[in-house]
Amino acid sequence: MTDHPHDDRPDALRRRLLQAGTGAAALGALPGAGMLAAQAQGTFDWKRFKGQKIEILLVKSPRGDLLSKYHKEFEDLTGIEVGSEMVPEQQQRQKAVIEFNSGNPSFDVIALSYHVQKRQFAKNNWLTDLRVYINDKSMAAPDLDFADFAKGGLNYAVESDGRVMSLPFNLDPWVVYWNKELFAAKGVTYPKTFAEMIDAAAKLHDAGKGIAGFVGRGLKNANVPVWTSFLLGYGGAFTDAKGKLLTDSAEAIESAKMYQTLLGKYGPQGVAGFNWNESQSLFLQGKAAMWLDGIGFAQPLEDPTKSRIVGKVGYGVMPAGPKAQVSALFADGEGISAYSKKKGPAWYYLQWASNKANQTRVLQAAAGAPVRNSAYAAAQQSGEIKAPKEWVECMLKSASIAQPGLPIISPVTEFRDVFGVALTNMINGADPATELKRATAEFQPVLDKSEKA
Repeated sequence: MTDHPHDDRPDALRRRLLQAGTGAAALGALPGAGMLAAQAQGTFDWKRFKGQKIEILLVKSPRGDLLSKYHKEFEDLTGIEVGSEMVPEQQQRQKAVIEFNSGNPSFDVIALSYHVQKRQFAKNNWLTDLRVYINDKSMAAPDLDFADFAKGGLNYAVESDGRVMSLPFNLDPWVVYWNKELFAAKGVTYPKTFAEMIDAAAKLHDAGKGIAGFVGRGLKNANVPVWTSFLLGYGGAFTDAKGKLLTDSAEAIESAKMYQTLLGKYGPQGVAGFNWNESQSLFLQGKAAMWLDGIGFAQPLEDPTKSRIVGKVGYGVMPAGPKAQVSALFADGEGISAYSKKKGPAWYYLQWASNKANQTRVLQAAAGAPVRNSAYAAAQQSGEIKAPKEWVECMLKSASIAQPGLPIISPVTEFRDVFGVALTNMINGADPATELKRATAEFQPVLDKSEKA
């Protein structure tokens, strides 16, 4: 993200806060959060809304699956019936916009991706400010414990004006999965720098044997975080202090050239149509040396019913770029629809979903990086983490060097669409500088219009 010492716009301040504190293991809460937690003790009854029913809109993902699996636990605890729908990510985002705009959404609670929906939801006032519940002794569970939430998650959840529009649930720093067997066969060590990363991809790429030196998202829109992962390492930024795009800067162009080289030269055939699932499938088969994506894929990689490389996967922190070593960060949480007529029971669901037990379950299942610090100690004590120790260490290190992987703007989907086309064109041989200049010129008016709205 942008790093401007004198940029004091609210979203710039948020970015600096997030950059200053994203470590998942050793981070406290926002200033005053401990006081809020202390105030929130008192008379509280999980059965307060017994007999009511709420509707939940989740994203189809390992984390959505996990919550759904334990909904019966919530129903037994509270007497509140849960109706839930799980929708694939892109469709869920479209459904949310359509239903919110209707003024009568079908859900009381919604899972949101901060990097895509945070600014959009806030500007349209689609979510409920949770402070009224946090500060009500009769509504805040004794174990809500804001001091247990990592700063990286809370800074995403809290608006610049102090509103708390959601509870964070998961952090997703990007990492490099690497095939130890392929590396060892060629005598290649895990790369420490971008230059070494390209060199490793070149040495390990073997088209004749169907082995890709590198795999990642080439599909338009989905591919943008791969490029921005490189951009951050080059010291690049998305915008300046005045909102002018910096996506055709020298840093942006060099990082795009790296994307073009890794995907276009050392990627698999047809990579321009790859999203994360196609990339994962190739890596699972042992047909790719490196795969760059989010932290939450250890479970299938270590599952012998799905993976041919169990025990051969390396979990690598993003190599250092010329200017910085950064892991692109994404995150998600859950909020209450502003239109909900059942905000009380919906708030109970948010507290349960983000409680310490569920956060520990996320880690035990290797489904992501929990936002609660206590989850790490609890999972390690239980010895039930379904991933190697190397994965946990990689996650913690990556979280400690993480920065937002997308600009925090309302039209982030359009940003991904426009620049995604440019990146896909690069895979097919287009000039990176030309493509970025075109995309920047196309998107700047869209960004300007959104900021004035």
